[in-house]
Amino acid sequence: MGQFHDRMDADMEIRGLALNTRKAYLLAMRKFVRHFMRPPDRLTLEDIRQYQLYLTRERKVSWSVFNIAVAAIKFFYRVTLRKDWKIDEVPYQRKPRVLPEIPSAEKVRALFDSTRNLKHRALLMTLYAAGLRASEAVHLQVSDIDSQRMVIRIEQAKGRKDRYVMLSPKLLEVLREYWRAKRPGTWLFPSSQTSDRPLSPDAVGSIVEKAQKAAGVPGRIYPHLLRHAFATHLLEHGANLRVIQKLLGHRSLRSTEIYTHVAKNYLEKTPSPLDLLPDPKNAPPVTD
Repeated sequence: MGQFHDRMDADMEIRGLALNTRKAYLLAMRKFVRHFMRPPDRLTLEDIRQYQLYLTRERKVSWSVFNIAVAAIKFFYRVTLRKDWKIDEVPYQRKPRVLPEIPSAEKVRALFDSTRNLKHRALLMTLYAAGLRASEAVHLQVSDIDSQRMVIRIEQAKGRKDRYVMLSPKLLEVLREYWRAKRPGTWLFPSSQTSDRPLSPDAVGSIVEKAQKAAGVPGRIYPHLLRHAFATHLLEHGANLRVIQKLLGHRSLRSTEIYTHVAKNYLEKTPSPLDLLPDPKNAPPVTD
């Protein structure tokens, strides 16, 4: 990348891209340039196409890795180099639609009950009770818990948006117990090594893994699954889909509609067309 590295990074910073996004785009561009061993301003649309085929056929990368590479390349040539190309015609891969396996309320309860560490239990309950991403939960500050209005403030979440979610009275009880015992400072869930930094999302994954093992809950349980469970269980209890969309911070209702495919009440209340057929009259007996 050479001279273009700092320019691209500055272009992304000006446009307010998150630090992790900037790092991912720069890494993707370095790999793209390294593949051809030529300066990026000497590469063409055909080179981009050949690189996409290389990622698909030889590297066999996931759709997410592929799409990050495409997004980085598009940004670089559209914004940093200002190429007069039909760059929008460079395709992304279609995201596969995989339905999450939602844990039952009993399994979620078992996770909480098996977690003896008060800080860890408070964290897990916060993930589920408010439908938070792991990154959102670890960046909560004590001041974000508003017990007067019974809301939690999520500051600058995904998409650089603030939002509020409900504060469960049961969660508030646990958070107060945790605060009296541990007296966290700025961060609600500080790092175990130093109190001036929050827990890392990776640490949250380890906490969930330990809780699952202690509870003996089968299947794959991960932090984001508690967010899925939050939305699905709300939907099963009659919450409006648009309300759930706002609570989750989804930009589009389409992202929230996935939960209609896993909510039990949506499935159970929709009869099969077989059950709607009229009863048979004078049907001949079935033979082998």
